[in-house]
Amino acid sequence: MGHRLSKIYTRTGDSGTTGLGDGSRVAKDDLRIAALGDVDELNATIGVLRAQISASQIENKADWDKSLSLIQHWLFDLGGEVCIPNYHLLQPVCIDFLEQEIDHMNESLPMLKDFILPSGSLACSYAHQARAVCRRAERALLSVHNRDKNIQATALQLLNRLSDWLFVASRALQRAEGGSEVLWQKNINDSIDPA
Repeated sequence: MGHRLSKIYTRTGDSGTTGLGDGSRVAKDDLRIAALGDVDELNATIGVLRAQISASQIENKADWDKSLSLIQHWLFDLGGEVCIPNYHLLQPVCIDFLEQEIDHMNESLPMLKDFILPSGSLACSYAHQARAVCRRAERALLSVHNRDKNIQATALQLLNRLSDWLFVASRALQRAEGGSEVLWQKNINDSIDPA
């Protein structure tokens, strides 16, 4: 990092533009800035999930924290790639890691037969929220890629695989806290008593 932030406000964005890492300026509502914001929100949401797990009674908190810390660092790397066009930081090892963790978590989970509602324990619910934000970030990043053609495949794969990881993590966290999944019920209106 060439320059450290010593002054937080610069007033350079007061006119509705912001600087990219390569020195160019774009509108604050540019697709690239929207994607960068979604990745930042995802990272913040992962931070809330980490805090909730840390405050929980889950036995293997250190393992969860290690995985979530890696994910946050990769998301920061992704932000660097989005901020500096044609700059690559992410390596395919992050995809391999997520896939191995998904497979490991899935080993102890029952087979899914129904859709799961995004609810349950706080940790489970935060994982679902992070998954939804991850999908939005993925859509935003794809829009940048479709326009500029300079987003590397690993970046898109990271968000796609991370949303899968977060879904499986939500299930694993619910079980770790002794809860059961809340299943979607088709035609729930039929069970309402109109009295």
